Amino acid sequence: MDQQANSPINPKSGFNSSAKTFHSLRPPIHLPPEETPFSAADYALSLHANHSPWPDSLAIINSSTSQKLSYSDFIERIKSLTLYLQNVTQLRKNDTAFILCPNSIKVPVLYFSLLSLGVVISPANPISTESEISHQISLSNPVIAFAISKTCHKLPKLKYRTILIDSPEFDSVITMSPAAATTAQQDLEKVTVSQSDLAAIMYSSGTTGKVKGVMLTHRNLMAVIAGYYPFKQERKSPTVMLYTVPYFHVFGFFYSFKSVALSETVVVMERFDLKKMLRAVEKFRVTHLAVAPPVVVAMAKSDLTDGYDLRSLETVGCGGAPLGKDVMKVFADRFPTVDLWQGYGLTESTGVLSRSNSPEESRHWGSVGRLTACCEAKIVDADTGDALPPGKQGELWVRGSTIMKGYVGDPEATSTTLDPDGWLRTGDLCYIDEEGFLFVVDRLKELIKYKGYQVAPAELEQLLQSHLEIADAAVIPYPDKEAGQVPMAFVVKQPQSRINERGVMDFVAKQVAPYKKVRRVEFVSAIPKSPAGKILRKELRKMVLIPFPSSKM
Repeated sequence: MDQQANSPINPKSGFNSSAKTFHSLRPPIHLPPEETPFSAADYALSLHANHSPWPDSLAIINSSTSQKLSYSDFIERIKSLTLYLQNVTQLRKNDTAFILCPNSIKVPVLYFSLLSLGVVISPANPISTESEISHQISLSNPVIAFAISKTCHKLPKLKYRTILIDSPEFDSVITMSPAAATTAQQDLEKVTVSQSDLAAIMYSSGTTGKVKGVMLTHRNLMAVIAGYYPFKQERKSPTVMLYTVPYFHVFGFFYSFKSVALSETVVVMERFDLKKMLRAVEKFRVTHLAVAPPVVVAMAKSDLTDGYDLRSLETVGCGGAPLGKDVMKVFADRFPTVDLWQGYGLTESTGVLSRSNSPEESRHWGSVGRLTACCEAKIVDADTGDALPPGKQGELWVRGSTIMKGYVGDPEATSTTLDPDGWLRTGDLCYIDEEGFLFVVDRLKELIKYKGYQVAPAELEQLLQSHLEIADAAVIPYPDKEAGQVPMAFVVKQPQSRINERGVMDFVAKQVAPYKKVRRVEFVSAIPKSPAGKILRKELRKMVLIPFPSSKM
């Protein structure tokens, strides 16, 4: 007791008053010693094999075709593909594989197979243009690509031929007979993968500049998985998790490993459609949804949800961008038995830094939960560089075992983002309250500077989204000779809405300080967003011909 009384760490907030840092309030995670050879794929499979109450439950379901794979099917397919890639394709440890595929039940099989061989995964958005893909390939330097027939034409010639995962040939490779699979296992040459080895090169969203290749290790992935494991629920049947997030995004990427470790049944959607998602929740009795913020907004506001039986739904986990309290309240009123929680992370932090872990935490509206077990943080004053106490806003800096190795081939960007002590500068304006809950205010670089005042676009966006006649909204700075910048709103109307420019401005003006008022309005059919739900402000700037500021971040 005396030791705790003398500790500089506040047990409620996690704030260390002497070091000016925030420590996680979660139980510590348990990982194998760093020198133990272990791939992230083998780690996830070992947790499933050793601790699952349902060793051969359903692993994956295709939401559109209802095709199902049990865990034994899933593991056999991984073994078959691994043998083929090792012996026929001749892939070797430290090779990089570029992946240009939409979501399918084959993608996790491919991920697990490649990582077990020590091959580095580099997944990209299949709707990327050829020039975008060319830049990504120049960063990751792959020797092989995996694609589908609709995307392969965008790829250049690499060392090995492109493998189409929607081809009959690929299907035959991953579906060996049991006898052949047994022989294959004997022929498989075991690859020694170190936890410090590179597991993936993920591409940062590029919303604030040139796309960069984020280097993540097997240890990074294992730390994320280990952070979820202590909170595994005791259940009578497996969690049924529906992914609307893409596998090529860090959110979907780490979830593919987390779900196996926790023996979840995963329902996969190739592309998001609200009606199809609701139909899948009803059909497959989905208990958990992993979504981006626009999906929560749609569920809260759309009448479509009334036509489906969603009683199986227990939890909706949201990440990628902040959710407003007003939207969360509308959602809670509409789905009173569903826990809605937010998480926060970056590609550079293997997708997770904080999240809610219980119904009680999820009701801490507006926050993105508490720091994960493998993370410590500090809030830094952007002007003075001083670390700040609870309740004060500043840039969030984080470090821990989920933080990236760096940006591939870009030591300058790496040193700008990672300091010598391992702190990652997130670029996000945040604060941590007296109970250790993290709040994300906005991106530092997206703050609007109105006559010296700082205005957070996210605050105005959340306010606009609370209006019954507004389906969606985004706010950007618009140049102004007198004020420097003024808030400009892009608004998507609800069907039959009669709201006009003056109505939008008056609605905001009644609820904010004068310097936060929206002073320009543009009505649009849709807000451009990344696959993770982040607003693509550079696209909005193009609409009104505002030059996008150059940035090294």
